[in-house]
Amino acid sequence: MGQKILIIGAGKSATVLIQYLQQKAVENDWYILLADGDEATAKNKWNNAPNGTALGIDIKNEIDRQNLVQKADIVVSMLPAHLHFLVAKDCLHFEKPLFTASYVDDNMRSIASEIEAKQLLFLCEMGLDPGIDHMSAMAIIDEIHEKGGKITSFKSHCGGLIAPESDDNPWHYKISWNPRNIILAGKAGAIYLENGATVTKNYPEIFDQAPLVQLPGIGNLAYYPNRNSLSYIDTYQLPNVKDFVRTTLRYPAFCTGWNAIVQLHLTDETVIELAPNTAVQNWFNTHIQQNGLEQVLTKFNQDPQIKEQLEFIGLNDATNIPTQFNSNASILQWLLEDKWKLADTDKDLVVMLHEIEYSIGDRQFKLDSSMVFTGEDAINTAMATTVGLPLAMGVCAYLKGEIQMTGLHIPIDARIYQPILKSLAEEGIVFQETLTSY
Repeated sequence: MGQKILIIGAGKSATVLIQYLQQKAVENDWYILLADGDEATAKNKWNNAPNGTALGIDIKNEIDRQNLVQKADIVVSMLPAHLHFLVAKDCLHFEKPLFTASYVDDNMRSIASEIEAKQLLFLCEMGLDPGIDHMSAMAIIDEIHEKGGKITSFKSHCGGLIAPESDDNPWHYKISWNPRNIILAGKAGAIYLENGATVTKNYPEIFDQAPLVQLPGIGNLAYYPNRNSLSYIDTYQLPNVKDFVRTTLRYPAFCTGWNAIVQLHLTDETVIELAPNTAVQNWFNTHIQQNGLEQVLTKFNQDPQIKEQLEFIGLNDATNIPTQFNSNASILQWLLEDKWKLADTDKDLVVMLHEIEYSIGDRQFKLDSSMVFTGEDAINTAMATTVGLPLAMGVCAYLKGEIQMTGLHIPIDARIYQPILKSLAEEGIVFQETLTSY
């Protein structure tokens, strides 16, 4: 048996990555170890495929974790972001390359010099957003720069939505990825560049009157800004840009409703004490009264759409809240995981749009580059596909010697993005471009 791939984490976003690497393992005589905190989940995802095996692991058990890392030729972490560094330190110690879809954080940056010194490749942000957004944007940016163009405005939008044929609730949304991240969305506020000035938005403002953008084949979508867009200005080599923002896309009704959720403090993570067998409606009514939010709720209930949305997620239900949920945020997440669950045959949608304005000489241009990708069902989702495929393709390119870089990287280098974008196009993940000249 040839090279060994260790995949840690078998959650929703790992499905297509696992399937793709299973196929490539047979073709290339590779061997895969798939490990997850839930052994049953790992074995179910592995599905008795050849060239590998699945097992359970306590990721915080250092001995078990290191035994797995030590056996691998390459490690893929699909863990929640806060657990990546445990694996990263082991990969550094045992000199194993690490691939992940998550953001480069301060922990990872702190070992960048050691990664380079050991001539390892740690390739991060290899999913959808971050991931495909970087690759598709840099392909355009590099091409414009090669033509002598000067980019003045960069706006990048991405979102996981429900496909129109499966859209059957007033939120026009269902969960296709980590539900905790939906609850946390916008909490860090946002910083971006607009007309040459830095704009800072606090959490309560993020979803209020979200602006619209039009996506070909989809129509109007609302967007809200992601955390700190400014950090990517240097990453994308756009020092003289006047507008720079990275955003999340939703159907407009979602942002209107989620603004109400935020204003009603339902994403608050403060621990609360609930009596046993407290019904949802009792928790909600008590919360509104104790926090003096009656007028706020009355205002939102005067909007028929928002009233329907709040009723849909079950805030007036007589169902008892399980004892393990002890904050508004955790109770809300529990409700939404039920109300926004994908039915088996539901299809989700991943959409991305780059809006780039630039000049060449005295001519002005606007390029819109968009991607719309539809999932197959509740398991083989567009989200799992677009998160998992670029990461899996990166692993394959590395093992075949097509990527020979070392150090801590994200996919903004042509040596990474060119082969991956080509492979993605072969799987139907393609961008349509519209160029307007002024």
